[in-house]
Amino acid sequence: MANRLAAEVLMTADLVRELLGEQHPDLAGLPLNAVAEGWDNFIFRLGSDLAVRLPRREAAARLARNEQRWLPRLLSDRPDDGPQAPAQASALRFAAAPVRSGEPSSSYPWHWSITRWAEGTVATRVPLGDRPPAAEDLADFVLAFQQPAPEDAPYNPVRGGALRDRDSALHQRLAALDLPISGLLTLWQELRDQPAWDGPSLWLHGDLHAANLVVAPDKRLAAVLDFGDLGSGDPATDLAAAWLVFDRYGRRVFQNRINAARPTSDATWQRARGWALCIGAAMAVHSDDDSVFKTMGHQVLRSVLVDHGTRLAGGAR
Repeated sequence: MANRLAAEVLMTADLVRELLGEQHPDLAGLPLNAVAEGWDNFIFRLGSDLAVRLPRREAAARLARNEQRWLPRLLSDRPDDGPQAPAQASALRFAAAPVRSGEPSSSYPWHWSITRWAEGTVATRVPLGDRPPAAEDLADFVLAFQQPAPEDAPYNPVRGGALRDRDSALHQRLAALDLPISGLLTLWQELRDQPAWDGPSLWLHGDLHAANLVVAPDKRLAAVLDFGDLGSGDPATDLAAAWLVFDRYGRRVFQNRINAARPTSDATWQRARGWALCIGAAMAVHSDDDSVFKTMGHQVLRSVLVDHGTRLAGGAR
């Protein structure tokens, strides 16, 4: 089983402060504390209301540039009039977009970002049963975010396309899991063969799982993080959040909110479940044995099967 890829740079608070002093000297004197090291980024809290995100490997650096280039444009292109504009503006406040950008330097090779700090708890640390209060907020964010994308929108080769394009990768990942997979394979074939999306390409977050969400103390949504996989295509990719984030009750709340505002076909929801299966399998395989992502991946696989009337060994939660 593959572990998280090692960092390709060594990042310390002293180095971050050096970068701030060179490029954002007005912020360099603020308190600075390391708070997380994810798959893609080092995260430092800067002062009380900012965060510094620095890629830990070259592949993640490309994602950071994608976010810096496209997310501000996407957010600024929203309509400022019309009946849905106030709701869109309100829901898009959840996007933790870069407020400043950092350049490569002699001491650090890649672009990096400063974002607002989202006060709360990463959703992976919140029990599934406590997450439903965030479901309507996340649905509103998806509805606001998923607007038609321009022809020059970024292309993400692993998100937003046809599920059939993920067939080989999915089979390889399931084969690597220490789980009974016959039910997953049967379900995958059903979901993979759903009618394809025939509408316009919509903007997609591309990685809308619990580790990229922050919830407030009241369990409402506080922020959506990490737009490096930003792209366009089939909205089912982000609707997979129904299985990637919530239990059965939260999933119904999320789906009902989407359907009330934008009636969505059963085929699209089934493709969304297919995307959840793909992403959950990737988490379960490409994670440290005791990682949050491995736990989340197995949780997601249980969720997609429970809705199908099947259970993995060990039961569903």
